Amino acid sequence: MNRVEVLGPATLLLGDSYEVLPTLGEQDAGVFDPPYRFATSGGGRFRKARPSMDQIAAKGLDQGFDDSIVSPARFRSVAVFCHNDQLAELLPRLTARYHRAVVCSWHKSNPLPVANKHYRPDTEFWIHAWLEGAHPIGTLADKARWILSESGRFSGIDHPTVKPDPVMDKVVATINAASICDPFMGSGSTGVAAIKRGLRFVGIEKDPIYFDIACARIAQAVRQAEAA
Repeated sequence: MNRVEVLGPATLLLGDSYEVLPTLGEQDAGVFDPPYRFATSGGGRFRKARPSMDQIAAKGLDQGFDDSIVSPARFRSVAVFCHNDQLAELLPRLTARYHRAVVCSWHKSNPLPVANKHYRPDTEFWIHAWLEGAHPIGTLADKARWILSESGRFSGIDHPTVKPDPVMDKVVATINAASICDPFMGSGSTGVAAIKRGLRFVGIEKDPIYFDIACARIAQAVRQAEAA
């Protein structure tokens, strides 16, 4: 662990989640937006207009992750984002570990105009899995299995895979927990959503640039919550 920042109800840790998380003990709930496993090559004539693909490859955000970190011994409930190609492998694993699991989807209102011999990248998925007693909460609208929201690429946040606030607000709204841990914090979108709902937050990020972005965003969210 290289650095710790405490911002109100949020504790942010700079380091490798596989090393840091075991030192934290049992967590209430986990929200994971880990590196997806997918090909960043190709793109044809639209490649130059997609600099995020180069950023993703340069940061190793296309190499996937070790899903053993998603453990019911540590998290009573989890929400795990993944690429379409990871669903067939990840869903049975989480179903075997948890009492129930549901696939939810984010439909992008402004997807990239590409297909690359495939389907358009207009949908992303997350799996919400939970142990008994940690079932989803929220209103009927919160419990919809999908959300329509624009992509985060126009958010002004310097991260190639940033999740937009409406998506993370929806995910966090269904989490049956008083505290949320995000082991792949990135630019801090989960933390912002958690603070807005009055939850405690623990975030881990290994890239110091993204860590600083997350610190700034979550500090602002804390100030806004305290002023409300």
